[in-house]
Order: sequence, then C-alpha cells, then structure tokens
Amino acid sequence: MSSSPALESGPEMGAAPASLGPDGSWKETLARVLLPLAVGLACLLTWHLAVRWTESKLFPTPWEVAAGIGELLRKGLLFKYVVASLFRVTWGFGLAVLLGVPFGLALGWFRRARQAFNPLIQVLRPISPIAWIPIAIIWFGVTDAAPVFLIFLASVFPITVSAMAAVRGVQPVYLRAARNFGLSRWQMFRRVILPATLPQIITGLRIALGIAWLVVVAAEMIAANSGLGYLIIDSRNAGKRYDLVIAGMVLIGLIGWLLDLLMRQLEHFPSISWGYGSHHD
Repeated sequence: MSSSPALESGPEMGAAPASLGPDGSWKETLARVLLPLAVGLACLLTWHLAVRWTESKLFPTPWEVAAGIGELLRKGLLFKYVVASLFRVTWGFGLAVLLGVPFGLALGWFRRARQAFNPLIQVLRPISPIAWIPIAIIWFGVTDAAPVFLIFLASVFPITVSAMAAVRGVQPVYLRAARNFGLSRWQMFRRVILPATLPQIITGLRIALGIAWLVVVAAEMIAANSGLGYLIIDSRNAGKRYDLVIAGMVLIGLIGWLLDLLMRQLEHFPSISWGYGSHHD
C-alpha cells in the first residue's frame, strides 16, 4: 500500500512556513504595528482639526503640546517630574506587593484567618484613596510619604483580594492529587497552590499598578510639590499653560502604558504563561 501524499510532502497544506513565526506570517506583525499607528494618527488629526475648527484659544493643538514637552525637556523639569512620580509609585506599590501577596495567600489558605480579616478588608476596600488625602497630610505633611501612603492603600486591597481569590479558585482535583502523593501542607502550598495562583496574582498586580498610577497623579495635585500631577495643577494655576497641562496628561498616559507593558512581560515566564491560554499576546 502506497504512502499518503500528505505524508510524503512534509507539512500539511495551508500550514505557515517556519520562517514566518508562530503567529502565522509577517502580516500579523505588520498589523500589530500599523493598526495602532493608524488609530493614533487619526486621533491626532481629529484633535488638530477640532481645535482649528472651534478656533479655541485655550485648548492646544498636538504640535503645541509637543512643543510644551520640548520646553520641559530643555528646562530639565521633565526628568525631574517623571522620576518623582515613579519614585512614589515604586515605593507605594512595592510595599503593597510585599504585604498584599503573602497576606492574600494566607487568607485564602487559612479559613479562620479569612473569617477574621475578610470583613474588615471589604469595609476598607471601597473607600477611595482620595478620601484619605486629608488624613495623609495630617500624618505625613506635604512630603513624599503622603503620596506613598495613598498609593499603598490604593494597591494593597486589590492585590490582597486577587491573591485570596486565586487560592480559593484552585481546582480541588489538584489538591486531591497532592494528598495522594503524600505532600505535607507546606509542600502542597509551595508546589501546588503557589504555581496555580501565579497567573491570577499577576493579573491582580497589573490592575493594582494601574490604580497606583492613577492615584499618584491625584495625590501629587494636593499633597506634593513635584511630579506629573503637580505639573498639571501648577501649569493650570500659573499662567493657564494648558499646553503643559495636556503635555502632563500625555506623559501620564504613555508612562502608564509602558508600566503595564513591563508588567505583562511577567506573563511570558513558563511558570505563568500556561494560565493565559493559547491566544495570549
């Protein structure tokens, strides 16, 4: 009996050549670059035409905003403000991760601890971090500690709740299999619970980082004298420099996107990427 032509001809028909990569073809890579670029250019054009059509004397054009960013760069203020905001987010978010992840895992793993602390967490969690600004100023004054405290509050509850939910969402079949292999409670936590919860914990960290970046801008408008939030409120109050106001907003958006992009790189680790399915970008 003769062999099938499909077996003799190598890869089956319609399969993408190996040189084109796992996504199918170079068209996929090109689309990932061109589509967002086209949308961005269309938004900039719409923005420019809207300002010209309304003949606004206050709202700047994209070119005026770019000139404002260049002015900040020449004066040495751009680097100073960006570093100040990132410094506060790093400390506040970092402290929230150090406390929220192990605390959430413990609450998910120990039922009595969850029964004791979960009601308090659910009461504190809905309180906006902005509502804490007066208390933060009373406690810490107009120093870096006040925004760091607010960022910590904004981040720690989403991180804790996501870690706790991740533990409670582990499929019982994994736990039964671990018990059948004779794993101790600590071994089960380290070798089964922790790896199984990492994808959901990383998702919680991404959400918390986005919230932290939002809060630092709001906190800097009231409880700081530097940073991108301070840049926006100071530019509005001192001479109504709306080109610098919009420049600060653009910088906040770009840096927030870059922070999320960096956080998403964690999802590509082999011990984590399994949790995002075959269509994960």
